[in-house]
Amino acid sequence: MRLKLLIILIIFSIIIGVSAGGYLAINKGIPSLKELKQYRTSEVTKIYADDDSLIGELKVEKGIFVPLNALPEHLTNAVIAVEDSRFWKHKGIDYIAIARALIKDIIYFELKEGASTITQQLAKVMFLTPEKTFKRKLREAALAIKMEKNLTKKEILELYINKVYFGHGAYGVEMASKIYFGKSVREITLSEAALITGLIKAPAVYSPYNNLTKAKDRQRIALSRMEDEGYIKRSEKENALKQPIHLSSVRKGIEANNYFIEYIRKYLEEKYGEETVYKGGLKVYTTLDRKSQLSASKALQEGLREFDKRRGWRGPLEHRKDIKIEKELKSKDLIASVVTNPGEISTGLVLKVTEKEALIKTRGIVGKLSIEDARWASKIIDSKKGARKVLKDFKLTQILQPGDVVKVSIKSIRGHNAQLSLEQEPAVEGAVVALEPHTGFIRVILGGYDFTRSEFNRAVFAKRQPGSAFKPIIYAAAMDHGFTPASTIADEPVTYTGGPKGDWSPENYDHKFYGPTRLREALAYSRNVVTVKLVESMGIKSVIDFARTLGIQREMPRDLTIALGSISITPLELASTYNVFASNGMRVKPIAIKYIMDSKGMILESNEPEAEQAISPQTAFLITSMMQDVVKYGTGWRAKSLGRPVAGKTGTTNEYRDAWFVGYTPDLVAVVWVGFDDMKPLGPQETGARAASPIWVSFMRDVAKGDAEEFFQPEDGIVSFTIDPATGLLSKVEGAGIKEYFKKGTEPKQFAPSTSQWKIREEQTNLNFD
Repeated sequence: MRLKLLIILIIFSIIIGVSAGGYLAINKGIPSLKELKQYRTSEVTKIYADDDSLIGELKVEKGIFVPLNALPEHLTNAVIAVEDSRFWKHKGIDYIAIARALIKDIIYFELKEGASTITQQLAKVMFLTPEKTFKRKLREAALAIKMEKNLTKKEILELYINKVYFGHGAYGVEMASKIYFGKSVREITLSEAALITGLIKAPAVYSPYNNLTKAKDRQRIALSRMEDEGYIKRSEKENALKQPIHLSSVRKGIEANNYFIEYIRKYLEEKYGEETVYKGGLKVYTTLDRKSQLSASKALQEGLREFDKRRGWRGPLEHRKDIKIEKELKSKDLIASVVTNPGEISTGLVLKVTEKEALIKTRGIVGKLSIEDARWASKIIDSKKGARKVLKDFKLTQILQPGDVVKVSIKSIRGHNAQLSLEQEPAVEGAVVALEPHTGFIRVILGGYDFTRSEFNRAVFAKRQPGSAFKPIIYAAAMDHGFTPASTIADEPVTYTGGPKGDWSPENYDHKFYGPTRLREALAYSRNVVTVKLVESMGIKSVIDFARTLGIQREMPRDLTIALGSISITPLELASTYNVFASNGMRVKPIAIKYIMDSKGMILESNEPEAEQAISPQTAFLITSMMQDVVKYGTGWRAKSLGRPVAGKTGTTNEYRDAWFVGYTPDLVAVVWVGFDDMKPLGPQETGARAASPIWVSFMRDVAKGDAEEFFQPEDGIVSFTIDPATGLLSKVEGAGIKEYFKKGTEPKQFAPSTSQWKIREEQTNLNFD
């Protein structure tokens, strides 16, 4: 025992001597504290949604600043009790705490306890790197002493609480409170304050989103420390521990806005410069619709996960051999102590597996996974070879074993029983863009599955081939070049010779030919051969010129492959192009920012809708009418379930590398794209109709506004006649035939032969194409 005490005294003396001796040398490299004094007054750029709610801030410092006097007392007390109980007494370095920690470290012959004060932690957060070196520790101590001489205790505590990291992108208590509980820090309870405080030590480890049991354990420690320091009574501690934890889904809403905010940030930096953006105190009022953005994020994530499940199971994330399964099974937390959002994805640890059921621990809850909620994983993918195979007589023991780490969602909770579903994070990506017709207001920009996974904004920057989603541009051009929806073109084999890649014989998706086909029907069923012949009839230059009139300024191939969408275009550009059709032929400039004010309230920029007539309202109506039939009985049939007028078109590129659905109602244009970043094929049958349109429908169902009976109204100069569907000519038989729209003066002048045995061609039974 004497030897241990001697060792402690020697080491302690060395530390004091080295610290004092090295202070002068290290102090020379300490940065100025001037910026600390200016922290509260630095002006940041604030970004607002269309409803004037704050959605983001652009600044050098991270977090949302809240003055110390506006924070709940139980929160500041919790932080002091847990992180630095002698905060009000020491001068930046707590030598008593150092000695206490040193004694424990020597007694246990390992590092058991830290001794960094709040001031030291603040110094590390604001000025130093996280490296664990003796030099960095000395700089931390020197800076802490300097801070204590230049700042008051309240200023130090205020800075610390507003700067420290709480996990999931939350810097400072205000962001933490909103992300974990969906409310301002001013409103949090003692129970919630203790849980947030417990995160500071290791946010990833103690996050309730990651592990509820560990979060509750830290909460209990925080409350106990508050009791020990006299901040609360035992009864208050016990009552706080009984309170349920209402975890918020606001985190998803905040994350959903990130792609749009990044789009705004790039624009602001390019136009106004970084100095103005990050220190100028701008107020930027945007066109973002928060509900639509969140709905798009939810629809895209769910749709991509469903797609990924069709591809197959890629295996567990990892396998842990260091887990004591029996101990984990016994450490169940009360399910009633947490309020979760069903469907949220989290990481789980497999504890036990039988052929039909598995026990998995996630967020501190031990739930059951039945074989039915994992049956999609009977198709597995070889991670090395990429080969797929289907497991016969599927059993859970074929894909899971104790110690596996997997993704799961909580399907339901009843009493103390939780039912789980097996999930996996998709490798595929996607994008969603939504514009408001006539104004051009950008309501949604979603550039990927998860901004934290990939910040690349595919909605704005991914140049992909649209495939058949380009066909409406061709058919609209045809309406301006002497064709009508009733015009017929022979759908039959054709070969074009002399091309750069040799002879080319275009085929339809199903490798069949259908003879004379009306253009309306050809677009509805996305007939490739008819479309190629249509471009040949008009001339490639005419098609390109028309596309430029719609606003497409990119380079376009000057060959017949343009008929099948061989150009490269971004989702935002394609949405803007379709918006011409939805806006009665008006080309409307997309607008993301309504206006910008400087720190003095002066308007720097104001954007009003800008529109010019690009094509005639009659042409816009005809192509809209034709795309309505794409939805009614063609490749876009899934959108019919929306229960309101919809015009749209699917798109699929060669080898299923891209899947699209572009569609609009009278009040919203929306584009969905699905694909791999490396251009890898999506897989057999993964067309726009199958991979993209369900996402579009899910999104639009959630955000559709207005009267479901609102229609796309015919324009002046549009007439309708009854035609023979087999020939496209006027019908002689009274009451027989189908109604068709024409521009006035372009209607057929001839009647169909009386011998014509017309009948509408049978609708195809398998519409999962294109």
